[in-house]
Amino acid sequence: MTTTTRTADEDSGIRGGRTPRAPRATRTGPRVNRGAARRDDRGQTAVEFLGMTPFIILIMLVLWECALIGYTFSLAGNAADVGARKGSGAEFGQAAACEAGATKDLPDAWSSKAQVTCGPNGDLYEAKVRLKVPVLVPGLFDLDTHITGEAGSAREN
Repeated sequence: MTTTTRTADEDSGIRGGRTPRAPRATRTGPRVNRGAARRDDRGQTAVEFLGMTPFIILIMLVLWECALIGYTFSLAGNAADVGARKGSGAEFGQAAACEAGATKDLPDAWSSKAQVTCGPNGDLYEAKVRLKVPVLVPGLFDLDTHITGEAGSAREN
């Protein structure tokens, strides 16, 4: 018994649904010099990068501003917490202790425009800290947006 195996060659069109190619001698149309086409595209990546550079910088600035907003949230909450604890533990001058505690650890760019409100509320001593959000460089410009942190601490008698 004899077994014959047939394999597909490149021009048969069996693999991948390709159609048979015409022999080289019978092709029509202009010949394309592939090396010349590559030389025409030189520098294309650099031009595209230069075109995208303003968008990349803009995205970086927006991300930096988002980081500053998040940092301002963190500062406001922490300042209110510290202020409430200092005010609730003070024997005399609770409001002054609360305000001093709230602004003590704030960076200069935030502490100069911080608004601190402290006072007792039932069994709690509450502090509210309102901070302005800086624009790109803290201390230069501020957004017209305020972020408020609130905290309360049990009053000590």
